[in-house]
Amino acid sequence: MTQAKIRVSHKSLPIKWEKLPHDFILPDDPVESNLQPLLAAALRESLELANLILESMLIASNFGICATVGDKTVVKAPDWVYIAKVKPISEGEIRRSYTPNLEGEIPKIVMEFISETEGGEYSINPHYPYGKWYFYEQILQIPVYIIFHPKTGELDVYRLKNSHYELQKPHQNNLYWLEEIGLFLGVWSGKKAEVSANWLRWWNQNEQLLLWGAELLKQERERANQAELLLENETTTKLKLLNKLQEMGVNINDLNW
Repeated sequence: MTQAKIRVSHKSLPIKWEKLPHDFILPDDPVESNLQPLLAAALRESLELANLILESMLIASNFGICATVGDKTVVKAPDWVYIAKVKPISEGEIRRSYTPNLEGEIPKIVMEFISETEGGEYSINPHYPYGKWYFYEQILQIPVYIIFHPKTGELDVYRLKNSHYELQKPHQNNLYWLEEIGLFLGVWSGKKAEVSANWLRWWNQNEQLLLWGAELLKQERERANQAELLLENETTTKLKLLNKLQEMGVNINDLNW
């Protein structure tokens, strides 16, 4: 379901940025599709292999983002989130959740992957526990909200403008430029890890695809094979030349190769 604009009237919300208590029970919603974690992992993999993940960043999937609205603690766990700069944590400490402004910047990008049944990704419910759309747009005010339909390959990229999300138009090659991460995002159909599906993938500013590990390995093997073939061709050519010189009566031992 592609929606160009969603509008909802809202009042000023009393928002506080507080760290979750250690005994707070985070929602443990089951993953709705076995493809969802694969999509998230694939997005991170190509970034990591391209050396584009810095220690100051936080990139996570199905990870709780928190805010306190009035006296209610609200936690939403997007399928994929990118935060450009977070405060470091103590060695050995594990992040259970993330509270913007308290622990670092507001997330730059959040993504939701639609399963067979919509899970509130388009919900503008302005009351507790709040819809995901409303939470990302009005409470967190995240610059980019992406909704991906793996089954159909539809990709909706919304950008915050005048406090509301507006549908972003794709690039001429059907790629979406995301200045927040300095990359294009698009849909690629094919197989990864023996799974044939529609995948979200990154392209750099020159529209070169960021490769997965298996693709890089295949690329290196092809280069090695080409180098070996080239060496074989050079050796064969040299032998043919030597034979020709011998036929002409040239003493090849006198040659300086």
